[in-house]
Amino acid sequence: MLTRRELLTGAAAFSGSAAAVFAFGGGKAVARAPVIAQPIANDTKKLVLDLAERPAALPCFDGKTLPLWTFEDGSLYPIVRMKLGERLDTQYANHLPRAGEYVSLHWHGLRIPNDQDGVPFMTQKPVEPGSSGTYSFVPPDTGSFFFHTHCNTDEHFGRGLVGALIVEGDEIEPSDAEYVLMMKDWRLSPEGTFLPFSTDAGAAKAGTSGTVRSVNGEKTAVFKVPSSANVRIRFYNVDPTRISEIGFEDGEAAIIAIDGNGLDPLPLVSWRMGPAMRIDILLRTAPEGGKVRLVDFFAKEPVVLAEFVSEGPAKRSGAFVPTPLKVMPFPNVDVGNAQIIPFIFSATATGEALAEFAKSDIEIGSLCLTKRTFWAINKQAWSSMDHRDLGPPLAVLKSGQSYIFDLQNTTPHSHPIHIHGHTFEVMNSSMRHVPPHRADTILLRPNERVQAGIVGGQPGKWMFHCHIIDHQETGMMGYIEVA
Repeated sequence: MLTRRELLTGAAAFSGSAAAVFAFGGGKAVARAPVIAQPIANDTKKLVLDLAERPAALPCFDGKTLPLWTFEDGSLYPIVRMKLGERLDTQYANHLPRAGEYVSLHWHGLRIPNDQDGVPFMTQKPVEPGSSGTYSFVPPDTGSFFFHTHCNTDEHFGRGLVGALIVEGDEIEPSDAEYVLMMKDWRLSPEGTFLPFSTDAGAAKAGTSGTVRSVNGEKTAVFKVPSSANVRIRFYNVDPTRISEIGFEDGEAAIIAIDGNGLDPLPLVSWRMGPAMRIDILLRTAPEGGKVRLVDFFAKEPVVLAEFVSEGPAKRSGAFVPTPLKVMPFPNVDVGNAQIIPFIFSATATGEALAEFAKSDIEIGSLCLTKRTFWAINKQAWSSMDHRDLGPPLAVLKSGQSYIFDLQNTTPHSHPIHIHGHTFEVMNSSMRHVPPHRADTILLRPNERVQAGIVGGQPGKWMFHCHIIDHQETGMMGYIEVA
């Protein structure tokens, strides 16, 4: 176990990261004191969402039409843009076609009041089919966030109920263009119908994988971009299962934000991302007529996710020297006085047995399982897929006090661990160098241990779970209570 001295060393690295200097293409990023983002508007943005079934033939479906569930007509993933300081007033209606298919909307990554967090039976009553609901809050942070339902989440993600929420106001130097990329797999049969969105065999291991890959609904998304330009790419992993290693071929790029949180630019060689994780990238595009390819290197064979094809006169010349983003005034973790809280992510006895059976030819149905809980946090397995049975909290925090979450993965699978309503300071890993950064979702690799600082936020009950949705819905979920 890491000592407090080692934790303090990690915290010092975090607090000193703003002075780091990274080399890019012969140039160097300029070391500077962080610039704090300030509100740039005080208006109210109105958002109307209508959750309904809308058959669509996405390019990645090879001409087949499938019954998607989406938030609005005319778009697969709505992209909502607002400015720091604005209030977001949302009206949403549940017109999903199945009786009993209730919904709530979770605003992933936002540090908003607990009663706006969108967790059914915990922070609100769910909205039944034919009914509607509202949310109203002022996002306190800039960044790349998203929203999704928190009921029957495997199927809702699987059918497309995801949207991007972008809070603007973090750029010191405007980019030459901006693009939003949403990566998601689809579980389709050869006949072009949806396969079961979750299987016990998948849930007890790495998760139930999709069969068709896509970015923005295309197998390989193609973007026409300005030549020799600095373009901003907001890359979202909104798949319920997939883990990717993101990088570029024939391009120079830097990570400028993780989960919406600005940091000193990191040269992007590759970056491993689990479900629900986001990175903002600054890419220097190719000269006119050239192209840069975004690739997933984690697959058995590299998969080209997107191509950026340059056209028109050059926008820039000289070395690629990315400018950092403005940052938010987060409360600092007082590591010297922080309480260390261990969280052990493990398989249950049922999950271990099922994982072994999944290697054999035995049919899963013959096991006659009576309880679909394969995973646990601190030996507590979430007891209900609809949040009705809360049970005790995994931990109780005091608002404004500092803590170190000691996250221990004792399984042979990766787990992207997400906390609602808070942002981590990622400090140390037992297995690899982790650049100090802030994140709302931390990817724990197999048998890895990560230490992350956190300051107790707004009072309430906040979900804490793996964002591989199969794992979330089969036990690896709980909640943190802030008093």
